[in-house]
Amino acid sequence: MWNQFFLLEEYTGMDHQYVGKLHSDGDRGDGSIRYVLTGDGAGSLFIIDENSGDIHATKRLDREEKAYYTLRAKAVNRITNTSLEGESEFIIKIHDINDNEPKFTKDPYFTEVPEMSPLGTVVMQVTATDADDPTYGNSARVVYSILQGQPYFSVEPNTGVIKTALPNMDRETKENYVVVIQAKDMAGQMGGLSGTTTVSITLSDVNDNPPRFPKSLYEFKAPESTEPGSTVAVLRAMDADIGRNAEMNYRITSSDGPSMFDISTNRSTQDGVITLRKSLDFERKRSYTLRIQVENSNPDPRFLRYAATTDGATVKLIVEDVDEPPVFDRVGYVMEVKEDVAVGTIIGSVSATDPDSSRSPVRYSIDRRTDMDRVLNVHPGNGSVFMLRTLDREDIAWHNVSVIATEFNNPRLMSRVPVYVRVLDVNDNAPTFATYYETFVCENAKANQRIQTVSAADADEPIGGHRFFFSLAHEASVKANFTVRDNKDNTAGILTRRNSYSRLQRSNYLVPVVISDSDFPMQSSTNTLTVHVCTCDREGNMQLCNQEALVLTAGLSTGALMAIIFCVLILLSEYFAIHFTSHVLCGSASLSQPTKVH
Repeated sequence: MWNQFFLLEEYTGMDHQYVGKLHSDGDRGDGSIRYVLTGDGAGSLFIIDENSGDIHATKRLDREEKAYYTLRAKAVNRITNTSLEGESEFIIKIHDINDNEPKFTKDPYFTEVPEMSPLGTVVMQVTATDADDPTYGNSARVVYSILQGQPYFSVEPNTGVIKTALPNMDRETKENYVVVIQAKDMAGQMGGLSGTTTVSITLSDVNDNPPRFPKSLYEFKAPESTEPGSTVAVLRAMDADIGRNAEMNYRITSSDGPSMFDISTNRSTQDGVITLRKSLDFERKRSYTLRIQVENSNPDPRFLRYAATTDGATVKLIVEDVDEPPVFDRVGYVMEVKEDVAVGTIIGSVSATDPDSSRSPVRYSIDRRTDMDRVLNVHPGNGSVFMLRTLDREDIAWHNVSVIATEFNNPRLMSRVPVYVRVLDVNDNAPTFATYYETFVCENAKANQRIQTVSAADADEPIGGHRFFFSLAHEASVKANFTVRDNKDNTAGILTRRNSYSRLQRSNYLVPVVISDSDFPMQSSTNTLTVHVCTCDREGNMQLCNQEALVLTAGLSTGALMAIIFCVLILLSEYFAIHFTSHVLCGSASLSQPTKVH
């Protein structure tokens, strides 16, 4: 009655290690029984004396490699080879010895813990395992201890939890620590096996330091020609923290140049960048003093009580003088001049001065690219603008030129200003007929019958508007055939003065009409109206005029006249094609007024 044997691992003796003995009740010691062993390692690891049943192990065994072996044994008749008993199964268990040291799951470990952590803050847990049998003795019972890293850190013996052993460790003083942890079996007793691992601990940053300026006074220089928006100064506060905890904001707390400067933070470098908002002027102010304050962008409330959270510095900006071009006292000039002004007349002046302390004299000139016709000129010394040519408002109402001011001592420095010259109207144009007028009178016309209405046009533009007066020329008033009636609305009617006219006696009349304006000095002109005598029906519709009257009454151009003559020739030569041909060719003649031809 048995089911297991026990065997120590790692046997180091010279002979085979004895395991145990098999014995059958039927064995009478006469050698008739033979013992047979089968199963795990039978014949190789384990051998049996077939006569005595003694079992031996032939090799050193390792429990960590295999903890037990299952074998089967039986007793058989040596002659007949028949089993005397049923086959029995048994186990050979390997007894553990402490032959394995503890091993850590990692080597090395890397971890972080926030700086300024309180005493006893958990950093991490390390774990070591022992391949020996945990159920047999203390071979696999591991105890942790710290070999390196004191007095900063400690380790709990049973759990391997690493904790801070000092409060408020400062990253800015020491950032990286190397801790060596030992794991020892046999519950840490003498003779136990041990293993070690390295733990690299980094103190992570917290925002426990405010920014500080390295200096209390900064001095910068900027030329007065610096453009608004340009950078005039860059200063940097130092923060012992890193990353997000080192981000900072700058602001201007005071300045003797209100609204002259801005400051912003360069987020990649954390520099304070001072930029110009308005133009500098050395002659007006030669230096500026600013007070700059810096503070953390992301302060940690836990550390606000330990130190001042802001810092300040003074910035002095010195403005450097730059030789500047002349400056006009206006951004543009508007001058007015009458169109009848004489050549050489001064119509205005421009003025520019050197803004620099040297007060260099200024020389003036006209940019001839803006005055190709050389209408104007400017006195080089005093800036007086005068006429070089006569003007005509009806031709050009505005003259726009550029005047250049150049420093006498440095001709490369120049500036420009636009000068707009408005030409004022003078009544120098006489009114005339608004268009060419030509009309007809019927032979059977009655006295005081209106045959035409005329109007006038004037190139001048009086302030109060036009007012024209119409009358019959004095030389034509004696035995006049027609009269002129002023309608008082800048038009006039041409009226007959007798009851009938004879086309045979006289085919046309020339009526001289005098038109005057109301401006000063008054201008007037005599305009001729041509009146043709024609035969009309009772309703006054023209029936017959001479050929010249027909053409002129229709108000035809020379081209139209040639087209009509051509049409007449075609009508005479090609009677059958009259409808088609006259429509095509005669239709191209443009009549200024409809004429009834019979």
